[in-house]
Amino acid sequence: MLESLDLSRNQLSGEIPIGITRLNFLAVLDLSNNNLSGKIPSSTQLQSFDASAYSGNDELCELPLPNKCPRGETTLEPSVGKDNIIQGNEDGFINREFYVSMGLGFGVGFGGVFGTLLLNRSWEHVLFKFLNNIKDWIYVTIAVKMTKLRRRPQN
Repeated sequence: MLESLDLSRNQLSGEIPIGITRLNFLAVLDLSNNNLSGKIPSSTQLQSFDASAYSGNDELCELPLPNKCPRGETTLEPSVGKDNIIQGNEDGFINREFYVSMGLGFGVGFGGVFGTLLLNRSWEHVLFKFLNNIKDWIYVTIAVKMTKLRRRPQN
């Protein structure tokens, strides 16, 4: 959900990470006056920014900058797929702790509902009477509809 990123004048060096191409809501980007090098990762979004967003990085190349990269210098394109969802998860949301808390939440919720039913017999009877009534209502409704369909005169 990041909309603006200003990393200008930070003495950053190396290539621009491919992960920046996944910032879909980025409207403002300024990477100027650093020591960045290599090809700007290909994405419609990064190429749409003005060349001034990359100025002061003499070794950066490709669009939107006028200088082309020397042959042989390539940057991996971002891949989108099932594997990328798990491996490319920089924010750390889905990790081991997430699955542990999800399992504990399910266990507590499931145990809370059915444990209560096992311990309180009157609630158990009310629940099963309710479920039995629903089953009977569904059976009667289907039986009535089927009878009406059979009685309908065929054209």
